[in-house]
Amino acid sequence: MSGKILVVSGPSGCGKSSLINEILNSEKNIYFSLSSTTREKREGEKEGVDYHYISKEQFEEEIEEGAFLEWAKVHGNYYGTSLKPIFKALKEQKLVILDIDVQGHAIVKKRFEKILTSVFLTTPSEKELEKRLLHRGSDTIETIKKRLHNAKNEMNRIDEYEYLLINDDFKKALESFRHIINTARLKLSNEELTELLNKW
Repeated sequence: MSGKILVVSGPSGCGKSSLINEILNSEKNIYFSLSSTTREKREGEKEGVDYHYISKEQFEEEIEEGAFLEWAKVHGNYYGTSLKPIFKALKEQKLVILDIDVQGHAIVKKRFEKILTSVFLTTPSEKELEKRLLHRGSDTIETIKKRLHNAKNEMNRIDEYEYLLINDDFKKALESFRHIINTARLKLSNEELTELLNKW
């Protein structure tokens, strides 16, 4: 079996990181693709754990080199997904989890459609998302307003995803997320399909 890709998208503050961390601590043969970013570290964040923190100049150089699977500029900062470690993980037959936005998902879909599964995660309401962002305490009111505005735009693209997961109960959301992961592993690539038909 070849590796597979699972894209997880959703508004900032909806619980993507919490769900993914639970999976990484309990499931085997998974590679979580760590994004590179030019934004400043938040309190408690670590290099190589939360993101790869690089300068704007370095990021732009890597864009020129074609080193990213996808990249975007969000809230004035660059975010991108490096290709090299993804190809390595796929070769090792791992499930690659990508936490990326709707623009990134569209790019990944074009390149890896046959081995891609996608899920959009969100809160039950805009008010609940605002409450979680305020409770997080890491953003200014202005940034929270921007995040809520972006969330509305992202919600309009839910139909581009295979699955929708509403995170109103963490345990239930985690259980559903595990089911989606199991489904993602079962997808057949073109190569696997050809090999199966030849053997059969």
